[in-house]
Amino acid sequence: MDYNLTYITLDGYVEVYKYRYLYFVIMFTAYILIICSNSMIVHLICCHRNLHEPMYIYIAALLLNSLVYSTTVYPKILIDFLSEKQVISYPVCLFQWFTYYTLGGSEFWLLSVMAYDRYVSICKPLQYPLIMNKTKVTGFLALAWLVPFCQTIVPAGINANKKLCHFIFKGIMCNSLVYRLHCVTSRALNIYGLFVFVNLVILPVLFILFTYSRIFIITYRSGREVRKKALQTCLPHLLVLINFSCFSVYDVLLLRMETEFSKTVRFIMTLQVILYHPLFNPIIYGLKMTEISKHLKRLFWVTWSLSQLLTGEGEVHPGHFASSSQG
Repeated sequence: MDYNLTYITLDGYVEVYKYRYLYFVIMFTAYILIICSNSMIVHLICCHRNLHEPMYIYIAALLLNSLVYSTTVYPKILIDFLSEKQVISYPVCLFQWFTYYTLGGSEFWLLSVMAYDRYVSICKPLQYPLIMNKTKVTGFLALAWLVPFCQTIVPAGINANKKLCHFIFKGIMCNSLVYRLHCVTSRALNIYGLFVFVNLVILPVLFILFTYSRIFIITYRSGREVRKKALQTCLPHLLVLINFSCFSVYDVLLLRMETEFSKTVRFIMTLQVILYHPLFNPIIYGLKMTEISKHLKRLFWVTWSLSQLLTGEGEVHPGHFASSSQG
């Protein structure tokens, strides 16, 4: 069978044809917001020297993951909303699957590296420049992307040659349910998948929880200012971790169980993954990280001021820019 010509029917849509234009507008708007919000913060981190620190570099890497993932998924979904029948070729389905799990594993590894960065910064501030030097930061970034890539490409390559007996996929994007399309399930692949799940999810989460528990224990014995700094820098990472872990548990564990979810439940949960999380990260880091928030406020103020000048509705004083950069 030529798998390049094999198409799978996506059965995860709910009354798409009836409300397809409404769904298209909503998803297109969400896609634009995701691109703009994530790109804006990445741009700020790249352009401002005071944000060229390991913590902000890792944040930029997280947001880049959201950009790549959204660009992989959204164009196909937007096309489906305007089509009478939602289908996807098997190679494209595997590519979505590979991208989804590679970037998902990368996110957990990045969050664990960020937890270690916060631990060194708060608990060993004098040794921080030596420990988190440019070489180590680059190495951690490379590991966070290469390890999930190398471990996920193995089952992707094996699944590319698998014989298909089912051609209806219960979802709107390819995830772990792609295994149900195969005629024969591979026990070796299931064992390997468990190994990858432990390596890319369980171990990073345990490391993050251990690291933050150490941070909170040490800061609890310190002064109020140290506890405040720890809370300001660690809280956004913990919120992102909890948010992404919930979606990962649903995808990896619940979807692999024999329990059948209704089409509406699958549709809503998938929309949560592709909508909520890519928008959640830039909001959390943009609002909770003080330095990023300052630059965002200044950017919005400059944009608003220029629009006022162009429309002739107001005047801009040089002191406003200075005050906005301080706030």
